[in-house]
Amino acid sequence: MMLYKTHQSYYHRLQHDMYFLVSNSRLNEQVVDKIILQLNRVYPQILTDAEAEKFRNPKASLHTRLSDLIKHLQKKGDRHCQEFYRALQINAEQIYNDLPSRKVLSPVFFLACFSVAAGFALFWYCCNSDTKVVGRARRILGFSPIIIGRHVRKICMLYLEDISRN
Repeated sequence: MMLYKTHQSYYHRLQHDMYFLVSNSRLNEQVVDKIILQLNRVYPQILTDAEAEKFRNPKASLHTRLSDLIKHLQKKGDRHCQEFYRALQINAEQIYNDLPSRKVLSPVFFLACFSVAAGFALFWYCCNSDTKVVGRARRILGFSPIIIGRHVRKICMLYLEDISRN
Protein backbone atom coordinates (compact mmCIF):
# COMPACT_ATOMS: atom_id res chain seq x y z
CA MET A 1 0.00 0.00 0.00
CA MET A 2 1.29 3.44 -0.91
CA LEU A 3 1.29 5.79 2.03
CA TYR A 4 1.49 9.14 0.29
CA LYS A 5 -0.99 9.55 -2.55
CA THR A 6 -2.09 13.16 -2.58
CA HIS A 7 -0.16 13.97 -5.79
CA GLN A 8 -1.13 10.79 -7.62
CA SER A 9 -2.85 11.40 -10.96
CA TYR A 10 -6.43 10.30 -11.51
CA TYR A 11 -5.17 8.00 -14.24
CA HIS A 12 -2.95 6.13 -11.76
CA ARG A 13 -5.64 6.16 -9.09
CA LEU A 14 -8.09 4.58 -11.53
CA GLN A 15 -5.49 2.02 -12.53
CA HIS A 16 -5.04 1.18 -8.84
CA ASP A 17 -8.81 1.09 -8.13
CA MET A 18 -9.84 -0.83 -11.24
CA TYR A 19 -9.67 -4.29 -9.66
CA PHE A 20 -11.65 -3.09 -6.65
CA LEU A 21 -14.37 -1.60 -8.86
CA VAL A 22 -14.83 -4.57 -11.20
CA SER A 23 -14.48 -7.33 -8.61
CA ASN A 24 -17.28 -8.80 -6.52
CA SER A 25 -20.01 -6.82 -8.31
CA ARG A 26 -19.52 -3.74 -6.16
CA LEU A 27 -21.26 -1.62 -8.75
CA ASN A 28 -24.65 -2.79 -9.93
CA GLU A 29 -26.24 -2.28 -13.35
CA GLN A 30 -28.17 0.84 -12.38
CA VAL A 31 -25.18 2.62 -10.85
CA VAL A 32 -22.97 1.88 -13.86
CA ASP A 33 -25.71 3.18 -16.17
CA LYS A 34 -26.04 6.36 -14.10
CA ILE A 35 -22.28 6.91 -14.24
CA ILE A 36 -22.23 6.39 -18.01
CA LEU A 37 -25.18 8.74 -18.50
CA GLN A 38 -23.56 11.38 -16.34
CA LEU A 39 -20.33 11.11 -18.32
CA ASN A 40 -22.41 11.41 -21.51
CA ARG A 41 -24.90 14.13 -20.63
CA VAL A 42 -23.36 16.38 -18.00
CA TYR A 43 -20.87 19.11 -18.88
CA PRO A 44 -18.07 18.46 -19.65
CA GLN A 45 -19.21 15.69 -21.97
CA ILE A 46 -16.73 12.87 -21.50
CA LEU A 47 -18.45 10.18 -23.56
CA THR A 48 -20.05 10.66 -26.96
CA ASP A 49 -23.51 9.20 -27.60
CA ALA A 50 -21.98 6.28 -29.51
CA GLU A 51 -19.52 5.53 -26.70
CA ALA A 52 -22.25 5.73 -24.09
CA GLU A 53 -24.41 3.28 -26.03
CA LYS A 54 -21.46 0.92 -26.38
CA PHE A 55 -20.84 0.89 -22.62
CA ARG A 56 -24.57 0.57 -21.84
CA ASN A 57 -25.00 -2.47 -24.10
CA PRO A 58 -27.01 -5.01 -22.07
CA LYS A 59 -25.66 -7.91 -24.19
CA ALA A 60 -22.20 -7.53 -22.65
CA SER A 61 -21.58 -8.49 -19.05
CA LEU A 62 -21.38 -5.74 -16.45
CA HIS A 63 -17.80 -6.74 -15.63
CA THR A 64 -16.74 -6.39 -19.28
CA ARG A 65 -18.54 -3.10 -19.79
CA LEU A 66 -17.07 -1.57 -16.65
CA SER A 67 -13.56 -2.80 -17.48
CA ASP A 68 -13.84 -1.45 -21.03
CA LEU A 69 -15.17 1.88 -19.73
CA ILE A 70 -12.28 2.30 -17.31
CA LYS A 71 -9.70 1.38 -19.97
CA HIS A 72 -11.34 3.79 -22.41
CA LEU A 73 -11.24 6.63 -19.88
CA GLN A 74 -7.60 5.93 -19.10
CA LYS A 75 -6.73 6.18 -22.80
CA LYS A 76 -8.49 9.55 -22.97
CA GLY A 77 -6.43 11.03 -20.12
CA ASP A 78 -6.41 12.30 -16.58
CA ARG A 79 -9.34 14.71 -16.98
CA HIS A 80 -11.65 11.89 -18.11
CA CYS A 81 -10.56 9.74 -15.17
CA GLN A 82 -11.24 12.66 -12.83
CA GLU A 83 -14.77 13.00 -14.19
CA PHE A 84 -15.32 9.27 -13.64
CA TYR A 85 -14.41 9.72 -9.98
CA ARG A 86 -16.77 12.67 -9.73
CA ALA A 87 -19.61 10.60 -11.25
CA LEU A 88 -18.79 7.69 -8.94
CA GLN A 89 -18.88 9.96 -5.90
CA ILE A 90 -22.27 11.38 -6.89
CA ASN A 91 -23.88 8.04 -7.76
CA ALA A 92 -22.19 5.62 -5.34
CA GLU A 93 -20.68 7.60 -2.48
CA GLN A 94 -20.12 4.60 -0.19
CA ILE A 95 -18.14 2.75 -2.86
CA TYR A 96 -16.21 5.94 -3.63
CA ASN A 97 -15.26 6.28 0.05
CA ASP A 98 -14.16 2.62 0.19
CA LEU A 99 -11.78 2.88 -2.79
CA PRO A 100 -8.23 1.70 -2.06
CA SER A 101 -6.81 4.97 -3.37
CA ARG A 102 -8.88 6.88 -0.79
CA LYS A 103 -7.35 4.94 2.11
CA VAL A 104 -4.60 7.43 2.73
CA LEU A 105 -2.86 7.70 6.05
CA SER A 106 -3.00 11.30 7.16
CA PRO A 107 -0.05 13.32 8.47
CA VAL A 108 -1.68 13.18 11.91
CA PHE A 109 -1.18 9.41 11.90
CA PHE A 110 2.54 9.84 11.25
CA LEU A 111 2.79 12.54 13.90
CA ALA A 112 1.07 10.27 16.42
CA CYS A 113 3.41 7.38 15.58
CA PHE A 114 6.43 9.66 15.91
CA SER A 115 5.17 10.95 19.26
CA VAL A 116 4.72 7.43 20.61
CA ALA A 117 8.19 6.45 19.40
CA ALA A 118 9.71 9.58 20.95
CA GLY A 119 7.88 8.85 24.21
CA PHE A 120 9.21 5.30 24.32
CA ALA A 121 12.71 6.54 23.53
CA LEU A 122 12.53 9.09 26.35
CA PHE A 123 11.16 6.45 28.72
CA TRP A 124 13.93 4.02 27.78
CA TYR A 125 16.52 6.76 28.14
CA CYS A 126 15.20 7.62 31.60
CA CYS A 127 15.22 3.99 32.75
CA ASN A 128 19.00 3.91 32.46
CA SER A 129 20.63 3.37 35.87
CA ASP A 130 22.88 6.42 35.41
CA THR A 131 21.73 9.01 37.97
CA LYS A 132 22.82 11.95 35.78
CA VAL A 133 20.34 10.88 33.16
CA VAL A 134 17.49 10.81 35.69
CA GLY A 135 18.33 14.31 36.88
CA ARG A 136 18.42 15.67 33.34
CA ALA A 137 15.21 13.89 32.42
CA ARG A 138 13.50 15.31 35.53
CA ARG A 139 14.50 18.83 34.48
CA ILE A 140 13.24 18.29 30.93
CA LEU A 141 9.92 16.86 32.10
CA GLY A 142 9.54 19.54 34.76
CA PHE A 143 9.67 22.31 32.17
CA SER A 144 7.43 20.68 29.58
CA PRO A 145 3.80 21.33 30.57
CA ILE A 146 3.00 22.43 27.03
CA ILE A 147 4.54 19.40 25.34
CA ILE A 148 2.82 16.69 27.37
CA GLY A 149 -0.30 16.76 29.48
CA ARG A 150 -0.19 17.64 33.16
CA HIS A 151 -1.30 14.17 34.31
CA VAL A 152 1.23 12.38 32.14
CA ARG A 153 3.98 14.72 33.35
CA LYS A 154 3.06 14.00 37.01
CA ILE A 155 3.19 10.24 36.40
CA CYS A 156 6.59 10.52 34.70
CA MET A 157 7.93 12.73 37.49
CA LEU A 158 6.74 10.28 40.16
CA TYR A 159 8.38 7.44 38.25
CA LEU A 160 11.65 9.35 37.97
CA GLU A 161 11.63 10.17 41.68
CA ASP A 162 11.00 6.53 42.47
CA ILE A 163 13.93 5.48 40.27
CA SER A 164 16.29 8.04 41.82
CA ARG A 165 15.50 6.72 45.34
CA ASN A 166 16.49 3.16 44.34
